[in-house]
Amino acid sequence: MNHLKSLDAYFTAKRDEHLNELKDFLRIPSISALSEHKGDMQKAAEWLKDSFQKAGLENLSIDETEGHPVVYGDWLHAEGKPTILFYGHYDVQPVDPLNLWETGPFDPEVRDNKLYARGASDDKGQVFMHIKAVEALMNENGSLPVNVKFIIEGEEEIGSPNLEKYIEEKKEKLAADIIVISDTGMYGPGKPAICYGLRGLAGVQIDVKGAKGDLHSGIYGGGVQNPIHAISEILASFHDQEGTISVEGFYNDVRPLADEEREAYRALDFNEEALKDEIGVNELFGEKGFSYLEQTWTRPTLEVNGVFGGFSGEGIKTVLPSEAGSKITCRLVPDQDPEDIVKKLRAHIEKHKPAE
Repeated sequence: MNHLKSLDAYFTAKRDEHLNELKDFLRIPSISALSEHKGDMQKAAEWLKDSFQKAGLENLSIDETEGHPVVYGDWLHAEGKPTILFYGHYDVQPVDPLNLWETGPFDPEVRDNKLYARGASDDKGQVFMHIKAVEALMNENGSLPVNVKFIIEGEEEIGSPNLEKYIEEKKEKLAADIIVISDTGMYGPGKPAICYGLRGLAGVQIDVKGAKGDLHSGIYGGGVQNPIHAISEILASFHDQEGTISVEGFYNDVRPLADEEREAYRALDFNEEALKDEIGVNELFGEKGFSYLEQTWTRPTLEVNGVFGGFSGEGIKTVLPSEAGSKITCRLVPDQDPEDIVKKLRAHIEKHKPAE
């Protein structure tokens, strides 16, 4: 108990200092998807390495990959004790649309006792928390009760294209008894949680090409296929009216949810009304036959993340665009194969695309 009180006093005393450090981390626009932020990615990696050193970690390195680097650090002096590998990522998603931000995405601000900035909860905040937990234990005790290793990558938000190769090459270096993913959350305020699984990801982009160039709708409209109409027709075909995915074979390999899991979710007594108030919607929508927690924790999805094409500026431009497209991601569950899902998406698109 005295040990816990000591740590509590440490974090209380360090609260403002830690908050300012986290804000410094959040100010780095480490957007992995945009090439113009390559320098910021390196800056974020160096910030992490310095933070590792301050926490007392050793064998620090910024390991280059074919994309953005992985930051590594460890402390391995707990002889005979298990080794825990912490995984997280320092990259963040693009910030568009900017007009929906109350403050700048890389200008951290506390409002209503919540910290707002890109990456605050995905995933810099969680990574920072684990580093500071190690730092606190090292400062209070001079050692850790277990061995720890950290790998913090810079490509999670773009599908981690180089992580698998990195892990294979560093297999011995990364060997551990337990892996803790620093990319999850608490169930609610004052309700810590152990996350035992995460959905996977498969993503595609659909490109529709029409005429060789944009056409005037007053001259050609009604006589030439509009790529935006075509992409809209394809996107509408992905789901039925109740939210079930209509891609043939999409659910074939989905592992059924165990009765004990469903009962465990029911026992959480999730408040859907509070969720609707929090996110500002009147109704929730998803696959029928499953609760909200089951839909978001255990069922696969197919989401349209973006649609583009034609004119979207102020006013009207009577253009019939020559091309349009959409970005799609699928959250996958145990036993689904991302390559198999992409094949099924291709087959579905071929079947449902309008006449050429």
